[in-house]
Amino acid sequence: MNAPVSTTDTPDWTRYVAGAIVETFADATLVAGARTPFVDFNGALSAISPTDLGIHAARAAIARAEIDPARLGLTVAGNCIQASFDSLFFARHIGLYAGMRDDKPAHGVQRLCTTGFEAIAQGARATSSGQAEAALCVGTESMSRAPVASFTSRGGFGLGQVEFKDFLWEALFDTGCATAMGGTAENLARLHHVTREEVDAYAAASFTRALEAVAAGRFAEEIAPVVEATYEGPGLKTRKLKLPRKVTEVAQDSHIRPTPIETLAKLAPVFGGVQTGGNSSAIVDGAAAVILTTAKVAAEGGGTRLGRITAASVAGVPGDVMGIGPVPAVLALLGRLNLTAADIDLFEINEAFGAQAESVRRVLGVPHDRFNVNGGAIAFGHPLAATGIRCVLSVAMELKRRGLKRGIAGACAGGGQGMAVLVEVD
Repeated sequence: MNAPVSTTDTPDWTRYVAGAIVETFADATLVAGARTPFVDFNGALSAISPTDLGIHAARAAIARAEIDPARLGLTVAGNCIQASFDSLFFARHIGLYAGMRDDKPAHGVQRLCTTGFEAIAQGARATSSGQAEAALCVGTESMSRAPVASFTSRGGFGLGQVEFKDFLWEALFDTGCATAMGGTAENLARLHHVTREEVDAYAAASFTRALEAVAAGRFAEEIAPVVEATYEGPGLKTRKLKLPRKVTEVAQDSHIRPTPIETLAKLAPVFGGVQTGGNSSAIVDGAAAVILTTAKVAAEGGGTRLGRITAASVAGVPGDVMGIGPVPAVLALLGRLNLTAADIDLFEINEAFGAQAESVRRVLGVPHDRFNVNGGAIAFGHPLAATGIRCVLSVAMELKRRGLKRGIAGACAGGGQGMAVLVEVD
């Protein structure tokens, strides 16, 4: 077992490549996808369960794929924070209310911030192996509904022993390495000599690129606006998606705003170093979904085909530098396919923290103009399980837009992991 990386070490992340798992997919076409707007913590989506957010994204993705939902052979749905009393059923309910036949299976996955990538990898495995001719892959998260919880009250309360804690806040601390998620980014900042000024500059660029993407209508192509809806199906109890009073539609990401570097420079550090509330990923609610099919099914449909899921990889790294996880995942994937970073036209790497994303970019040697070209989670947010789906959908759509061939989407995960997915456009 590798020891945790000390912040005085000269980092050699290639030593974590050998432990990575890489899988290639022979027949996984990314047909279409959709996402909700990503909306700030306690905002307009805060009362909606992750199941209903997932149903909305799934139905929109199916409509865009122009596929009969009865052809879905599998639903793989990801969620990290159980945020409703029926959360144990979320994957099954998303599939059924999206129109999947009740004799077809569904299951949930959780790999922290890489959960959405895991859902896509499992869907690609199912279509490539002949287990399903079409798969619905979903990631959904309500950060706002994270509970205030007690795990020790079942047997009653002792005198002075009542314990309720904010689950979301506690979940951002890795008890294994005794480090907060933001603290892991601070470790990378020290290892890679990333200054506060550089992190703020990175964050300002993320906001600027996201604003440009909004103005150009690029995010509007991803987003399925949320309106009040009723979800029904054979033998199913009616579900209702309700918005706050006087809100009739939620159509845009809410966190994107003009954010010059001068504004970011005024914010106080949160973890005693370079990371602030302004140069870290925004806490938001949202969901995303994609449809994967075999090439044969894709050829039969009339909708736009976005590309192919060619390969996926997952790697482990020490928990106290979890943010570097995409590096060995990407390097392992490239090595398996005899490619280099120069062969990849676009990278879409989740911006958990500015110092983390900048460290990954530097180690991989990716120019700024091929890295998160429409901004990232610092600008529009990181709804944990939805992020991987969003990253894959975004990079596929941008490749198509630019007439490019290959893109890699990836993210780190708390506890010390990273995932990467290769998308190719013919």
